[in-house]
Amino acid sequence: MRKSSKHKSERRRIFGEKGSIRSYVWMYFIVFTVFILVLIWLFQYIFLDNYYRNAKVRDITSAANQIIDAYDTPLQEKTNRMLAFNNNFCIVITDEMGNVEICENNLGAYSYLSSDILNNNGMALFRLRTELIKSDESYSTQVLKNSNFESREILYCTKIYADNADEQAYLFIESSIEPIDSTVNIIREQLIYITIILFELAFIITMFISKRVTKPIDEITKTAKRFGAGDYDVQFEGKGYREIEELSEVLNNAKNEIRKVSDLRKDLIANISHDLRTPLTMVKAYAEMIRDLSGDNPVKRNEHIQVIIDEADRLSNLVNNLLELSKLESGNIELNIKNFSIVEKLNDCMTRYQLVIEQNGYDIKYEPDEDRIISADPDKLDQVIYNFINNAINYTGENKVIRVKQINLENAVRVEVTDNGKGISKELLPKVFDRYYRDAKVKRDVVGTGLGLSICKEILKCHKFAFGVQSEEGKGSTFWFEAPYMKPHMENHTAQKLESKLTYSKNQDDEK
Repeated sequence: MRKSSKHKSERRRIFGEKGSIRSYVWMYFIVFTVFILVLIWLFQYIFLDNYYRNAKVRDITSAANQIIDAYDTPLQEKTNRMLAFNNNFCIVITDEMGNVEICENNLGAYSYLSSDILNNNGMALFRLRTELIKSDESYSTQVLKNSNFESREILYCTKIYADNADEQAYLFIESSIEPIDSTVNIIREQLIYITIILFELAFIITMFISKRVTKPIDEITKTAKRFGAGDYDVQFEGKGYREIEELSEVLNNAKNEIRKVSDLRKDLIANISHDLRTPLTMVKAYAEMIRDLSGDNPVKRNEHIQVIIDEADRLSNLVNNLLELSKLESGNIELNIKNFSIVEKLNDCMTRYQLVIEQNGYDIKYEPDEDRIISADPDKLDQVIYNFINNAINYTGENKVIRVKQINLENAVRVEVTDNGKGISKELLPKVFDRYYRDAKVKRDVVGTGLGLSICKEILKCHKFAFGVQSEEGKGSTFWFEAPYMKPHMENHTAQKLESKLTYSKNQDDEK
């Protein structure tokens, strides 16, 4: 580890810390420019001769094809003379025995082929022809230095096949492959100026591009630092590039979500503090009353102890609800899925509110539809229904009318709980299921811990049931969920299984 840290420190000392985007853009652009210039210089200084030679061979081959096409035709002499003049060629055609048939020399008296024919009886032609015969190529070439011109020349040899000729002939072409020195020198001198200009332009353009690219990123970075310091009113703005604009949009969305979480955390702490402080104050006050006043009075003492017990139960419910909500949100809770009648479930829930109806004058009624069998965790679904009804009780109007409706849809059973309270504004509807969220215009719950709707949301999400709320200010609210029901053939199958179990149980009892 120490050795690795030492190497990292050494690299930082040599190369410095991580560079900015501007420095990387500048470096990459300069490297690209250097690469282009090196490529140009390589072609001009190292590969120029080979390139020129290959280009010359292509030109000679093209001329040779024209000569072969015109061989032994009326255009033969004109074609040979024109090609020799235009390209500075020496063109020689011999028969199969090496006898010269045609010679067009535009290189003058110091032509290598011309000198070979006059002085050496065509020995160079013979060697080139022999090399061609031995090879499998369509032509052969030889590069040599002409001592008369102090220049390099290429000798080209190929066979001539003519339909109207009596025997095969051979074509020889001599051409200089030495580039024109003055032209090459001019090109290379221009290359030096081009290199200097390109380096200067690269530096200027790189500085402009890097500044333009990094400016919106720098702005976003400054805004992010202010946001990190706790300023949630900042606005990320990225202009000029699609990617920067998308990044700004994502950051603004993230900022809004973090702001919501921060506000929710503050509300959560404030509400929990309030809900804990009230029962704790009551517990302390009544404990002091028992100590100081009612300790010797059994009747008063029992009343005060019951208050302490009730407040302790309230604290316990709050803690249990927080723990349950935490489990639901983390996914660490297992559902006990069963098939049951939705009508029986709702009727059972309604019986528990009979005392509330009789003592407090609430008008709570259940409007059923045709019975359906659904699959869910009965206990968890009880929590949802109770919380919806309790929420309606807390927020209903003065006439205290609450309706629980069952509506059978095509593939699901919709359960609605409607009150006739003040309703919820449209902008607050998406927040009603948030933990501890309350509209400042609405009184606090008189029943429960304030976590009921959050628990409902998580339970319904675990069941993958659709749910929501509909409300209009001044006309009340409707909380609902939809539970998919079993198809008729599935219900029959379930009923048959239940009947077989009952029959089996009865037979077992008879045997006993």
